[in-house]
Amino acid sequence: MIDQGTQRDETRARIVEVAGRMLRDEGAAAVTTRAVAEGAGVQAPTIYRLFGDKDGLLEAVAEHAMTTFTAVKANAVRAARDEQVDPLEDLRVGWTTTIGFGLANPDLFVLLSDPERGRRSAAARAGTALLAERVRRVAEAGRLAVPEHRAVDLMHAAGTGAVLSILSKPQAERDASLADDAFAAVLGRIIVRDEEAGTDRAAAVTSAAITLRAAAPDLDVLSSAERTMLAEWLDRIASA
Repeated sequence: MIDQGTQRDETRARIVEVAGRMLRDEGAAAVTTRAVAEGAGVQAPTIYRLFGDKDGLLEAVAEHAMTTFTAVKANAVRAARDEQVDPLEDLRVGWTTTIGFGLANPDLFVLLSDPERGRRSAAARAGTALLAERVRRVAEAGRLAVPEHRAVDLMHAAGTGAVLSILSKPQAERDASLADDAFAAVLGRIIVRDEEAGTDRAAAVTSAAITLRAAAPDLDVLSSAERTMLAEWLDRIASA
């Protein structure tokens, strides 16, 4: 006897797969409940029962795609830490991978870029956490010039903006090098420049505070309360 819960999950997964393929190959306009139902071999009411409406279906597609992509990024982040890849090079790899994903999946990326959908998405939050981990490694190496959360926000904003700006052009006019320029601009803001490292006292103090802040959670020589207090102090120094 087939378990109804299992059958429901299999049906849901098949519908999401079909809708995702249509979104990727034909664009959002092609993803109609009728077309998806036919492609998945189900009746249209099944889609409404499982997803509520077309927007609910698209949200499920976006979440599935983001979860899959985030799993790939998580493996890359772990490998970079284990193999001690240069933090800036790892940050660049993460940027390039994300930009490539967005340009290869334009309609899906537009869905994922919806702020309201992003706030609801566990996969989107996991992706941001992976970016934060990459930024943390840069901070640990003493190369971050702004607080970690600021660097993460700047990277996220610049990456999303670059992809959407490129996609706003007709296909024949799209210039992917815009993303390279955006990355260079962000690095210029968040990374300690070599000429400042030994001459700019304020920059050196800020960088030192950010570096120590990255290590603060692991300072077992301090009590939990002391680590919390130290982190608060260092955040204030870095933000100043």
